[in-house]
Amino acid sequence: MKIVIIGAGISGCTAYLQLKKHLPGSHTITIYESHDTSRDRRSDASNGNQEDATHSSTLIVGGGLGIGPNGLNVLKRLDEDLLRDIVRGGYVVSHGNLKSKHGRLLIRMDSSAPGAGDEPPMHTLGCSRDWLWRCLRARIPDGDIVTKRVARVLAGPDDRNTVYFTDGSPAVEADLVIGADGIKSVAKRALFPETEEDPFPPHYEGVCGIGGFLPASDVKDLVEKGSMNFIFGGNGFFGYFFSNSSSTAPQRDSPHHVSEPGDLLAWWSTYAVDECPDLRTLDMDDVLQQLHKRHEHWGDAVVQKVLKSARVKNMFPTWTSPQLPTWERDGVVLVGDAAHALPSTSGQGSSQALEDVESFARFLGYFVGRMEDNGVKECKEAVKMASKQYMDLRQPRIQAILDDARKKQNQKRDMGVIQEYLMYSIMWLMGFFPSVMNKPAQQVFSYNVAEHVNRVLAEMDASQD
Repeated sequence: MKIVIIGAGISGCTAYLQLKKHLPGSHTITIYESHDTSRDRRSDASNGNQEDATHSSTLIVGGGLGIGPNGLNVLKRLDEDLLRDIVRGGYVVSHGNLKSKHGRLLIRMDSSAPGAGDEPPMHTLGCSRDWLWRCLRARIPDGDIVTKRVARVLAGPDDRNTVYFTDGSPAVEADLVIGADGIKSVAKRALFPETEEDPFPPHYEGVCGIGGFLPASDVKDLVEKGSMNFIFGGNGFFGYFFSNSSSTAPQRDSPHHVSEPGDLLAWWSTYAVDECPDLRTLDMDDVLQQLHKRHEHWGDAVVQKVLKSARVKNMFPTWTSPQLPTWERDGVVLVGDAAHALPSTSGQGSSQALEDVESFARFLGYFVGRMEDNGVKECKEAVKMASKQYMDLRQPRIQAILDDARKKQNQKRDMGVIQEYLMYSIMWLMGFFPSVMNKPAQQVFSYNVAEHVNRVLAEMDASQD
């Protein structure tokens, strides 16, 4: 089978590794990426070192992320050494603190899931998006990633799919095209060729974020070890967490242990902006001034420390995708943000992308293993059947997470004083019922996508007996 992956981000790189692991036989897999992924390699995946991380253009909000236990378990099943490398460059978080803008703790949330067998609980990992990507990219041969911008994908109902490039170079054909090219996916257009315009364009949620990384030395005594902190106010939202572990921590590569924090703190501020800003003409000095004005009266000590040294280089609008009627057509399959961009309030963007590619690779491996030959027709049928099971499994889970995230996102919009303190009161009361509060998150964190795939496949085998 000849496979093309569009996009060498987290979804695309993970899709490559998962297909290599789960597809029986020999297959050709090529990733096409518009940016040169061989440049700016300032991190060494073998030891977790980051050079001048506070100045990296990729280490700003959108750059800081959390990987839940469900996502970490996907990585563990893929490659335990890969998981250790990723954890080594981040910071393990056992709980989340939800606070008022005055710094008062309202709710303490468990960020863990039960470990497998005799293992201790698996915690959440906070790290930079750049670090996660680098660890994945390091495991892909350079020759399998081609720097080319894809212009168009044509899904062939009876023949191979065709991928065209913006530079006019010869098109390539593939039995399977995986669209891992994000919210503005080119591959997505192949699923709806009947329309000239995108019938399901990305939706701006009316919320933007800014943030970055800064030295943690001034706040180490103010930030609780093993915590991710979410600060709510009437005119926005602020968050912060340690983004790496101490270089001398003996278990800093274990997702089951909370280590001493390192020298970096990740922070972000999210707030309502009615119209999506034009990032080409944005005055970042003005954005920084607005950041100070928005949070200058907040009593949380860490917020005030961050404001004194914060620098802002970019702004990130929150985009989501409308629910697509399908994620597949004639051998073109979407994963990650290309299929379902989730807002940052979900805390599950990267984890759900990881679940996507593992489930699809496992389903495809099952059907490929039952092909009598590797002709175009047989390959098409295997992809079609795998895609159906993939969508049936994934779409309800994604929609539930999206619905919950949108409810949380409303707490980041501007509100009046009465509404703000009503929010605090409700959150404070809910804090007295931790088991009730933790239940939805635990259901997400404890989800094992491999078990669900295996259950579906077992039922299919049983129905054929």
